[in-house]
Amino acid sequence: MMYRISELAAEVGLSRTALLYYEKQGLIAGRRLENGYRVYSDKDLQRVRLIQQLLAGGLTLKECKACLDAKVEKQLLQNRLKVLDEEIERKKRSRNLLAALLGEGDLKAWHESLDQLAPDAHLDWLIKQGFNEKDALRLKWLSKDMNEHDAYMSDFMTVFETLERWGPGSEQDTVNALSQVPSAPRHILEIGCGKGLATQVLIDHSQARVTALDNEPLALSRLAQRFEQQGAADRLETVCASMTELPFAEACFDLIWAEGCAYIMGVEKALAQWKPFLAPQGYLMISDLVWRTEDPSQESVEFWSKSYPDIQLVQTRIEQMKKAGYQVVEHFPQSREAWSNYYDALADRVAELEPAMASSSALRDIKEEVNLYRQFRSEFGYHMFILKKA
Repeated sequence: MMYRISELAAEVGLSRTALLYYEKQGLIAGRRLENGYRVYSDKDLQRVRLIQQLLAGGLTLKECKACLDAKVEKQLLQNRLKVLDEEIERKKRSRNLLAALLGEGDLKAWHESLDQLAPDAHLDWLIKQGFNEKDALRLKWLSKDMNEHDAYMSDFMTVFETLERWGPGSEQDTVNALSQVPSAPRHILEIGCGKGLATQVLIDHSQARVTALDNEPLALSRLAQRFEQQGAADRLETVCASMTELPFAEACFDLIWAEGCAYIMGVEKALAQWKPFLAPQGYLMISDLVWRTEDPSQESVEFWSKSYPDIQLVQTRIEQMKKAGYQVVEHFPQSREAWSNYYDALADRVAELEPAMASSSALRDIKEEVNLYRQFRSEFGYHMFILKKA
């Protein structure tokens, strides 16, 4: 079958000018009839379609011609293939993003990948979807699925409602860290006070006034009631607010205390945003989950890459702290007791609830963390840092 240039153009979706250029480059070979019309064969049609595929793969016209003439270099094609594979992967991620925005696909994997790619944008987007900051943070770190968030959090709270601790910690570790603050504090801001276990230690082992901040009103109410019963209400102020937007004047605290909570907003961000609220030469005590080995197991890496992708080695955190304008006064690993206080009780609670909650994704995630702790606890742990504002 023969094609006039206009017919060939229609078949392949190219302009007449483009086809003439292809012919000039020797990619196709038309012939002129006695009536003056140029015509092309099926072979020309097939070559143009093959050229279009090769162009889509990233080859230039010159490279397309070499390929058709069997003169192209193998390394060139391998390089183009690598670039094309990378582009396809980016397109897949983009498609997954669009699908997730429509409520389709694996939302948990999407939330995990987005949080690694753009954690602040991820949080902002969740809030714009109608979640308040507290629920957005819980979705970001816990449920990771907008469609199942309410059910997930209901099960999560069922697990933790009877537990004294919601994270690793011990009274002795808190006392130890407080004893290493070089000067006696007068006004302490405790961020993420929760049930007030560390608050109690700060009150009992200092003469300071303590401002306890959390975004959970019920926990703060119970904390205030407990200290009123102890006759220490005059030394405690509770504030319901976000750790990301502290409602205080600058330089009004000589010690900021943050056990196991900075990860919520990101340690580097916390170091920068909390610093202005410290008085000159003020101190910050911050604890964070860290690697205890430079070569953790694959199981640990896979788990924490989803649960806490910013986990770092101690030295990396120290370098970040110095860069943020702090002097590291002292640092030490949280004790084994601190982890036992949390995980032993949590494991017992999981075993108690498992018969009735076998299908719960929240319980399954918690059980996975408990099992990981039991198998690989030497590879990671919380570390306490006492810092001085430079």
